Amino acid sequence: MTKKNILHMISPQGNVSPFDVNMACDAGYDLVIPYTNVNLSDVKGLVQDAIFSRSVSNAKKTGVFICGKDASLALDMLDTAKKSMVPPFEVSVFPDPAGSFTTAAAMVACTEKTLKEKFKTNFDNKNIIIYGGKGIVGGISAIMCAQNGAKCTIVGYDGIKNVQKKADEYKTRYGVDIIPADGSTDELNSSYLPDADIIFCAARAGTQVISMDQLNKAKNVKILADVNAVPPAGLEGVGLKDDNSEHPCGGLSIGPLTSGDIKVKTQYKMFEKMCATDTPLYLNFDEALKTSREILKL
Repeated sequence: MTKKNILHMISPQGNVSPFDVNMACDAGYDLVIPYTNVNLSDVKGLVQDAIFSRSVSNAKKTGVFICGKDASLALDMLDTAKKSMVPPFEVSVFPDPAGSFTTAAAMVACTEKTLKEKFKTNFDNKNIIIYGGKGIVGGISAIMCAQNGAKCTIVGYDGIKNVQKKADEYKTRYGVDIIPADGSTDELNSSYLPDADIIFCAARAGTQVISMDQLNKAKNVKILADVNAVPPAGLEGVGLKDDNSEHPCGGLSIGPLTSGDIKVKTQYKMFEKMCATDTPLYLNFDEALKTSREILKL
């Protein structure tokens, strides 16, 4: 009898995302089982229950997906899951808390493609200002860009303290230098724009963070990318379907449905890889960026 593809979805929160469930089923999983309110200390037991219940030859048909809204916790869970394997009993693991890894990967890859095709350049030495920098999409996109040579500033709407903690964590965990910035007033937010080559907005949905008057101060901006699909746009003037569209402030804009299409394809492709693999995969945000690049043929 043909064995089913089974995905165990682990969440530290009270629910798993219906979006993730749909994506996993469409990509090839026959059964998706949620585990909620999971602590880091629970991961080893859950993973070892999963790996020992099937033969080694059928291990590839079992996967673990890590949800939640905390990137660091998700990566700690990935690390614990990996250490809990007992080769040859081993299964694939994929963290994507709140879709942040695949969302960030898509925005970064779309921006990279525009830099390459429209400006004949790359991230090296580009000054990137990231609004919503305290959140996981903003933070992960900063790490990705910094690892590719950019100078990244994460702006916090509630002051410097929380983004400073994030910058310190990213330095310790990933070895990247991220600049924290106070965005608690419109004046402070605007002060980072004149030197911006690229502006990302990953702030909470339905909130305009930067107005057109403010964006007009970004005289050197090449690209504006916003992942917020709920009106109003976080960056005024960025349209939902913008795909290297001329922005009124002078740069090219990438809208949330453009990068969102790549995000969906990235997550789908990563689930597909888990279903098809003959060897266990551990798919962190580096793999998400690699997959987005593959989709965009970069």
